[in-house]
Amino acid sequence: MSLFDKILESRGVKPDDRSDFLSPNYDKLHDPNLMPDMNVAIDRLVKARERQDNIVIYGDYDIDGLTASTLLMDAFDSFGYDNVEVFIPNRFIEGYGLASSAIEKIVASGADLIITVDCGSLSEKEIKLANKLGVDVIVTDHHNVADKQPPAVAVINPKRVDSKYPFKDLASVGVAFKLVEAMRQRLPGLQGGQEKWLLDLVALGTVCDVVSLQDENRALVHWGLKVMSQTRRPGLKALMAVAGVDSTKLNAKDLGFRLGPRLNAAGRLETAKYALDLLMTSDKQSAMVLARQLDELNSKRRDDQNEIFKAAVAKAELHQEDPVLVVSDKDWNHGIIGIVAAKLLEKYKKPTFVLQELSDGVAKGSARSYGDFSAAEAIKYCNDLITKGGGHHYAAGLTLSTIQIDNFRKQVNIFYHSQYNLDHQQKLLLPSEDLIINLNELTDNEIEKLSQLEPYGNGNPEPVLRSDDLKIINLRTMGSDGQHFKLEAIDAGGQVMTFVAFSAPREYFVAVGSVVSIWYTPGFNDWNGSRKIEGRLIHIKVLN
Repeated sequence: MSLFDKILESRGVKPDDRSDFLSPNYDKLHDPNLMPDMNVAIDRLVKARERQDNIVIYGDYDIDGLTASTLLMDAFDSFGYDNVEVFIPNRFIEGYGLASSAIEKIVASGADLIITVDCGSLSEKEIKLANKLGVDVIVTDHHNVADKQPPAVAVINPKRVDSKYPFKDLASVGVAFKLVEAMRQRLPGLQGGQEKWLLDLVALGTVCDVVSLQDENRALVHWGLKVMSQTRRPGLKALMAVAGVDSTKLNAKDLGFRLGPRLNAAGRLETAKYALDLLMTSDKQSAMVLARQLDELNSKRRDDQNEIFKAAVAKAELHQEDPVLVVSDKDWNHGIIGIVAAKLLEKYKKPTFVLQELSDGVAKGSARSYGDFSAAEAIKYCNDLITKGGGHHYAAGLTLSTIQIDNFRKQVNIFYHSQYNLDHQQKLLLPSEDLIINLNELTDNEIEKLSQLEPYGNGNPEPVLRSDDLKIINLRTMGSDGQHFKLEAIDAGGQVMTFVAFSAPREYFVAVGSVVSIWYTPGFNDWNGSRKIEGRLIHIKVLN
């Protein structure tokens, strides 16, 4: 059995499912009408088309919300809706989700119908306000739901308890795409197959929202990458050019690590409208101007992020005994603290909450978690201390009074200790290899075949291999601070291989002569016309 076949087997891909896994069938996407409230939502949208209602798409400022908003605008134009606008809340004014002030503003503008994307499932108060002011609301979302649905015309969310939809982990852009699929069955204007041109947005939002790339998401991203490689959108073409992305070799990593950060930078530092304008523009010149602006904002975001991270580390050191870190400061930008929370989690191997203390006595924060500890459930447990909060198992947001931060820290750690089976938490951050192999099993042909496993992401990570009893024969540091390194190792059969590690922890800098086990992802290093097999080091353990 080949290395490729062994990896498929290790991931539970059965022979009968192999074809669908490697070449997902677009025609096997799930029936959109299985979504809860889909039919009643379509009834209302058909009526809106007949009357040409004023419709406002209420998005979110992250990439999932931005791509979903753009997708609906595109589709509604094709279906012949004449009066449709997008409202994206400002992170620093309205904050996350539906805001009462925004509802009042939208109603005053003459809206008849609000369609939410990537928010709304927990917005009972705001939806009641819209209803009171004479405006209907259709919710499309994928976040955790309330025990009782808000009083919207429809709440389309695959995570609803009563949902019969076969796959629960769609991104909101995926939910929006299912809405469009259902609309196609009742409305003219978007011919069969033409909806596939929306899949570039679906792939971008799905990858960047880090939902599981399994089941329907795998198919949507698989085909979405093909669409994006020949996208008609000037904004995406310009962004790929600025980010140095080759559209002919596009993969999910490009979306998550090159395009995504640039799009997100706008909402983190100023306004997400810049990113929305880029996605929606039909003008090539404007697209390039906006793409360069996002690139500059992303550079500033990196600089600010590094400063906040250094300060957050100093504060985290004061709470080393806590299994859950809670740190805050008045000078931190809450558009960036989610990234900082992720970096603190990586450094300390602990669930982390990072908050900005605002001048009005309110603190806004972001949480990142892993393993069996749910950030969303932790926030729910502390409901008596917060004014607003929610999200996913691994990422969430919250708002609370600054004077409650110490109490929140105590209570969220009490919640941690109340959970069962958390003694093994930190072990979950260690890599789990697909296979243990000898170095001579890696060939150019086998590594080339591994590309068939893409798209990689949450639920389908890059293959991780482990090789044991390797002797370090050379190690050299790289980077201005020596934070990266390249090492050479030899196995008992005399096979030598190079491994590289970027921003590696200090414990990875092992001495020459050490015998180690190495976890790594295999790939090629193409340099000066030559190709060499190389491993990206994930983890290293000294054996003697």
